[in-house]
Amino acid sequence: MESPEVAEEIASDVFRVVWQKWSDEPRTDAAWLLTVARNLIGNAYRSRDRQRALQEKLRATAVLRFGDGSENLAVQDAMAGLREKDRDILQLAYWDGLGMAEIAGVLQCSESAAKVRLHRARAAFRKQMPAGADTITQRMGA
Repeated sequence: MESPEVAEEIASDVFRVVWQKWSDEPRTDAAWLLTVARNLIGNAYRSRDRQRALQEKLRATAVLRFGDGSENLAVQDAMAGLREKDRDILQLAYWDGLGMAEIAGVLQCSESAAKVRLHRARAAFRKQMPAGADTITQRMGA
C-alpha cells in the first residue's frame, strides 16, 4: 500500500470483520484470516485505481475545457499530490463550504484539532503548488 495509514486501516478492518463474523461461526484457522485480509486488500487496490481513474478523467476534462496552463489544473495536480486526509479536509472547507464546527463534526474531532488539521493541509497544499501560483493560495487563505 502507499502509506502506513492505509495499511493500518486495512489491518483494523480485518480485525473488525473477524470480530463481527466470530459469533456466526468461530474460526481459528489462518487460511480464513488470510482470505479476509486478501479480500480487503483487493478492495483497497480497486478503490485506489478508481480514484486515480477519476482524477485522470477530471484532469483531461480540465485540459480540454481550460487548456494546459489553467489554474484549475495546478489545483487538481496539487490536490492529487496530497495525502487523503489533507485532501478531505480541504474539500470540506473549500468545496463543501463547511465551517470549522461542521468540519469537526464530520471528522469526529474537536474544533481545535480540525483547525490544526486544516492549517497543516493548507501548508501541504502550498508545497504542492507550482511556483508562481501565489494568487490561488492567497484566495484559499493558505
